[in-house]
This record gives sequence, C-alpha cells and structure tokens, in this order.
Amino acid sequence: MPDLSRWYVKTALAYLALALLLGIVIVWPAEGGLQRWQGVFWPAWIHLLTVGWLTQLIFGVAFWLFPRHSRARPYGPQALARAAYPLLNAGIVLRILSEPAITWTASVWWRGLLMLSALLQWTAGLFMVSYLWTRVKRR
Repeated sequence: MPDLSRWYVKTALAYLALALLLGIVIVWPAEGGLQRWQGVFWPAWIHLLTVGWLTQLIFGVAFWLFPRHSRARPYGPQALARAAYPLLNAGIVLRILSEPAITWTASVWWRGLLMLSALLQWTAGLFMVSYLWTRVKRR
C-alpha cells in the first residue's frame, strides 16, 4: 500500500474512533446537565462519520486501487492527491471545532471558520476528483 493511501486510511480510522467516542457522549444519559449540550455535537458527529471516516477512506483506497496510470509511474503525478490530504483534514478539524462553537456564541469569527472549512473540503474533493479522473480510462 502506498504511503499516501496509508495516511488516508489511518486518518480515516482515527476519525472513526473519534466519531464513535463522540457518539457515546451524544447518547449518554443526561446526568449532570449534559442534555442541553448533546444536540450541539450532532452535526459534528455526522461530519466525522461521513467526511472524516467514509470520504477519507474512499480517497485512500481509490488512490491505491484505481487503475494504474502507467507501468513506469503507476500512481502518476501525485501533487493533487497529496495536496488534498492536508486540505481535507484542515477542513474537517475546523468544522468539528467551529460548528459546535457557533451554537454557543454568535461570533462572526466562528462562522468564517466554518465557511473556510467548507472551502478547504470542497477544494480537497475537487483535487481528488481531478487526480483520479486521469486514472479512469479505457483499456
């Protein structure tokens, strides 16, 4: 398995573990006044599962298993796929921090970070689509 695929897959597994832990917190009995804060984390939990775990896992496995670019360079030019990794993860981290914070405060700063997180994730997705597009071809 290439290094980049390992990074994507291991990071995806870390996000899965974090999502499972957050899921426990969300459904935990409302002892000690936690009930009113549980719903705040629901969007972040869904995002951890769908983007942090699933999308990242798909990117890593697709990089590894999609048809080879060529015999000489099986993975082809990797700059876009490598750039997508930090963009995607910066976007995920900003999202799981800013989304709950928006419910606690009406700060424009947190809303700006949420918008930035969306832009980073969108750019990462565009980079991976552009990269993988070159590996899908006729025989």
